[in-house]
Amino acid sequence: MIYPGRQKQLEILIEKLGLPKDASIKWHLVDLALTHASASAKANYEQLEFVGDAVVRLAASELLFEIYPDCAVGEFAAIRSILVSDRILAKIADSYGFDRYLIVSSSAASDKTGAVPRLADSLEALLAALYLSAQTLELIRPWLDPHFQRLAAEIRSDPARQNYKAALQELTQGKYKTLPKYSVRETGTVQGGEDRFTAEVHIQGELVAEGKGRSIKAAEQAAAQAAFNKLVSSELTVDS
Repeated sequence: MIYPGRQKQLEILIEKLGLPKDASIKWHLVDLALTHASASAKANYEQLEFVGDAVVRLAASELLFEIYPDCAVGEFAAIRSILVSDRILAKIADSYGFDRYLIVSSSAASDKTGAVPRLADSLEALLAALYLSAQTLELIRPWLDPHFQRLAAEIRSDPARQNYKAALQELTQGKYKTLPKYSVRETGTVQGGEDRFTAEVHIQGELVAEGKGRSIKAAEQAAAQAAFNKLVSSELTVDS
């Protein structure tokens, strides 16, 4: 049973997605899609998230096939892997204010490090709810496509494919015949804070750049991005 106040909440979110008010939607599935396991051990989004994992890949695959018909399969896969990553899905969910509609326990909500997977999972669950409502992608692609199309264009124009650790490694191997080395220290006291960790990247023993992040992985990626951009920029300056 969905209470009137909750029903109104869900309708507001669906309107934010730009879907028609008379769309045939299974509201009990939408409610489940926005219920975290910490709020209900049995009635939560976990099963829908499992289905949504396949739905989001299908939506991304269809779009890429349509807008980049000459793309190689390997490039399709590389772009799609980024589009359906937790980081990207969480950003999309956040743009619609999913936190306002997600039922979650206070203890789970206070865990800032779990915010990204929580938002990503709830978005996948919502995609499953909409797919199961229509048995097609007609309730999904009209609002998801613009996000994926913009992001796919950014990814294709990014030489590092947004994986700067891998890109930096390839660059330093080719140019210096060595690998970058990272050192990470905890610099913030707030759990989940944007600057909780600071990473330094050294190449041939020399400090090249540093970056900050809410996790060790994020800090290393930030440092790698700064180092990669610095090295590429210096190469362009020399060439010019």
